[in-house]
Amino acid sequence: MKQPTPYPASYSAAIHLCVRCLLATLLFTKFLEQIPVGTYNTLYPPPCFVSPVSTLDTKDLKVSKVTANGQAAKFTLGPKHSFMGTPLEITLPFDLSRGQHVIVEVTYETAPNASALQWLTPEQTAGKKHPYLFSQCQATHCRSMVPCQDTPAMKHTYYAQVSVPKELVAVMSAVRDGEEPDPQDSSRAIYRFRQPVPMPSYLIAIVVGALESREIGPRSRVWSEKEFVDKAAYEFSETETMLKTAEGLAGPYVWGQYDILVLPPSFPYGGMENPCLTYATPTLLAGDRSLSNVIAHEISHSWTGNLVTNKTWEHFWLNEGHTVYLERMIGRSMESEQFRQFKAMGGWKELQESVNTFGANNPLTNLVPNLNEVDLDEAFSSVPYEKGFALLYHLEELMGGPEVFMGFVKSYIQLFSYSSITTEEWKHYLFTYFKNKVDILNKVDWNAWMHTPGMPPVKPQYDSTMADACIALCKRWVKTKEGDLGNFSEWDVKTLSTHQLIEFLSLLLQQEPLPLSHVKRMQEVYQLNSFNNAEIRFRWLRLCVKSKWEDAVPMALKMATEQGRMKFTRPLFKEVYNFDKYHEEAVRVFIAHRAAMHPVTANLVAKDLKVDNDKST
Repeated sequence: MKQPTPYPASYSAAIHLCVRCLLATLLFTKFLEQIPVGTYNTLYPPPCFVSPVSTLDTKDLKVSKVTANGQAAKFTLGPKHSFMGTPLEITLPFDLSRGQHVIVEVTYETAPNASALQWLTPEQTAGKKHPYLFSQCQATHCRSMVPCQDTPAMKHTYYAQVSVPKELVAVMSAVRDGEEPDPQDSSRAIYRFRQPVPMPSYLIAIVVGALESREIGPRSRVWSEKEFVDKAAYEFSETETMLKTAEGLAGPYVWGQYDILVLPPSFPYGGMENPCLTYATPTLLAGDRSLSNVIAHEISHSWTGNLVTNKTWEHFWLNEGHTVYLERMIGRSMESEQFRQFKAMGGWKELQESVNTFGANNPLTNLVPNLNEVDLDEAFSSVPYEKGFALLYHLEELMGGPEVFMGFVKSYIQLFSYSSITTEEWKHYLFTYFKNKVDILNKVDWNAWMHTPGMPPVKPQYDSTMADACIALCKRWVKTKEGDLGNFSEWDVKTLSTHQLIEFLSLLLQQEPLPLSHVKRMQEVYQLNSFNNAEIRFRWLRLCVKSKWEDAVPMALKMATEQGRMKFTRPLFKEVYNFDKYHEEAVRVFIAHRAAMHPVTANLVAKDLKVDNDKST
């Protein structure tokens, strides 16, 4: 029977013992067999009440020994849950007294299929010579890598040393604390890391590979395989400007180093805000810095998410809504208010698409959903990002504008730094901060915003200045008859920025599919097949497949498999799957490429395409 816990998706209960510091020693002795061997030490502080039992989250870990203050401790692994894993219950071999600290050491091995880890063969890397490992722990996958209290409610510091083959480099979501030859094996090197700022388990990250780095600022380096490192250094050269802009808005950056690591193409997200080491997808390497707003988003998480954290995943919008708000305030400072408005309009369309995908009555489109017995990977969407931003923008308008509301956001960050909070705590402070405007706040339909599925109750009226040209061109294509297609020319898009071209294609995707003659003409005059910008290419290929252009099918499947960002891969597979003639081809290509995909991506695409696990192995 599952242990009662106040934290959904976790077996841990802080009413027992709380991890305050994590000390990890990871030995990649079996790198090619995909099994890191580790010891894990946790320092438990004085408990709220004296209890000799503690429960940690695990998933597919092979635990061989547990000690407490050097003494053998009894441990049991409970029944396995499909996505929550297995509780590790530890009984201390002595009675606790109030004020006593305990060091618990767990010796274990990870499983080859650990959901937090993706192991790449040399052939799957850019260099083709060395294997590569990266972790992705959000939301609840850290337990497959480290036994832990795998809930954002709990924060801890961590220290780690990692032994790897000396031709490889290890980096973590922490400050680098030196490297040296492994005294026990001259073919290996030891890397040490320290993270003195308390953080939740989902932000633990490790990467091992043939990595190089370049300095891109006084507190920043970019890391990747050597094949991409110079391109990445150019793409993210504005990082320090973004950091300084964010500090001006939100307060001091407390994490010390801010590095960016460009991962192999199979990384399933645009970015991941691991402290000191932001992950970035190589699909951001557009060559013109046009997609670097993702880095502004991850930088913003240094305050909203990493410093002030949602207490449980039901309150994920506190992380993402505030981060999108801060990201767009950075854009406002570096570009213009019109640019912020333009990006907000694009975000509203992304929200509409998520609501359409889930269904307008699906409770997962609530801003604060009930996630009891819900696999968090399946709940992931743009809803907490864009519905959260829409609420904050609505409040900004009610409270007096961006400067006034940014004052609240900065104060909110200062008050709740280093803690994990709920929506009710946020709302209580909102009412406290704007105590002279409570009558206005009381008129907000909080239930409709927070606990009602579908689109928000209020649609903000964004400034459409930058979008007007995109809207006009979209309308022309939708209304033009086949005989008038000659009126379009390459000059239609010559004056559009990259962001505007993306917006134009996004608008077309919201319409009924264009006739095949139209998309063929669009290719003739705009040459969209030649664009390598991932955001443009993704939308263009979806548009073509929707219009049943068979020539686009192999290109769409190629993009779906040559990178693994779920934002691109899942919709592309679904578009081809929904093209009746190529239904089976989508499934065949997925099965052929599944082994090279990140486990989270592969699992969700399999569900999208209704592929049974036994059919794809």
